[in-house]
Amino acid sequence: MQLDDSDLGDGLKVVFRDHPAAVTLITAITPAGPVGLTASSLASVAVDPPAVSFSVTRATGTAGALLGASTIQVHFLTNRHAEVARQFAVTGGDRFTDGQGWSSDADGAPRLAGARARFVARIVETVPVGGSVLVVAEVTAIETAETAPPLLYADRVFFTADPANAPL
Repeated sequence: MQLDDSDLGDGLKVVFRDHPAAVTLITAITPAGPVGLTASSLASVAVDPPAVSFSVTRATGTAGALLGASTIQVHFLTNRHAEVARQFAVTGGDRFTDGQGWSSDADGAPRLAGARARFVARIVETVPVGGSVLVVAEVTAIETAETAPPLLYADRVFFTADPANAPL
């Protein structure tokens, strides 16, 4: 079915609603304290220099504070982080609570226990696109943990798949 121009935005939402994506938490330290949000738009951009991209739906509130930070952290989540991801996905959700497993690195940046990996990065480019902002960040450090299935998101539901048991 071909959509006309007036239906393209709705069509994009329908297609991506059923397109699973890995879930990350993107965090930063600001003068007002730590901020963070759930993101399923993280993508690899380059290996030299190592860079990633993600998008935020607006440049205000938590996203605006994150965009103004000198460094960000990208936490790759597992199924044990589903509730943390839910809290960081909604306005006013509980963030950085003791029960969520947060600690701080030597620079005071947030570190989430049990994350599959954590990137430290600096934002090098932002591109406004409609009401959203595309962010490109250069990765300056990588921490890895034990391999674990990623937390995934599709059709407004968090789930996990075990790649070792799902080869095609």
